[in-house]
Amino acid sequence: MEQYAKIICTGRYVPNNVVTNDQLSEKMETSDEWIASRTGIRERHITTDENTSDLCTQVAKKLLEKSGRLPEELDFVIVATMTPDYGTPSVACQVQGNIKAENAFAFDISAACTGFVYALSIGEKFIRTGKKLGMIIGGETLSKVIDWEDRRTAVLFGDGAGGVLLEASDEQHFFAENLQADGQRGHSLTSGFIKNENPYFKGNQEETFYLQMDGRSIYDFSLNTVTKNISSVLSDDVDYLLLHQANKRIIEKIAKKVNVPREKFLTNMEQNGNTSAASIPLLLDESVESGILKLGTNQKIVLTGYGGGLTWGSILLSL
Repeated sequence: MEQYAKIICTGRYVPNNVVTNDQLSEKMETSDEWIASRTGIRERHITTDENTSDLCTQVAKKLLEKSGRLPEELDFVIVATMTPDYGTPSVACQVQGNIKAENAFAFDISAACTGFVYALSIGEKFIRTGKKLGMIIGGETLSKVIDWEDRRTAVLFGDGAGGVLLEASDEQHFFAENLQADGQRGHSLTSGFIKNENPYFKGNQEETFYLQMDGRSIYDFSLNTVTKNISSVLSDDVDYLLLHQANKRIIEKIAKKVNVPREKFLTNMEQNGNTSAASIPLLLDESVESGILKLGTNQKIVLTGYGGGLTWGSILLSL
């Protein structure tokens, strides 16, 4: 019998430390009004003593506790992140070890703000080809790659992690997807370049570790390319759309362009800022906790990520 994937549990974790726009205005020339009116962001969670693997491990533990599943039941752990603790081991392997999921294989994917959508698509394929239970997490500590003297980027980002459990089902829940990329535009958003300093290297490289973004280019990309991607998976009976939480203005304009009522677009960047790969699963779990979304009711939602790579993608699924 053919089997399908279904989301059976959601979870999230953010650092306790909250940094408001007013607090940022004490460190740089900005204001709550300036940030909120342009982005919708009013505060963000910034870690003081945790790394990405710590945030993701907390999510993993919550998913197991809420679902009643045992770590040894997991077939795989996939983490989407652009801010891992190390080049290796992967965050996913650290999480797998921390929760003692001894039967699970584990790996990270790097697709920036599209990472969770990419990872969810991969996990769904594993379930369809025979795996029974998998964990998908998006987690970031963007605070460690931000230039805190650059107000163009420092006001936008936050830290956090969110995730889901995927389980085999005899009913279809994933209906359409469209994953895309364009490396020719990749330098519109970069982070973490590591300069080669080996004694044999002859090239001339300038190290640019901090996140750098061409805001205008990303804005235009979001309103044009991403809008077409969303339209390609939309159905008339969709209940809600959960987009990457980068900018409230962008979401408002996308809503108009795809001709879907604004109230169907859920948001949480007000409290979390832009958390890259974590933004969609954070929003998903918050919406489940608040009762807007209900697992097991077959509500139809669209998940859309877009960002560095450039990468973008949408998935239409039911809960």
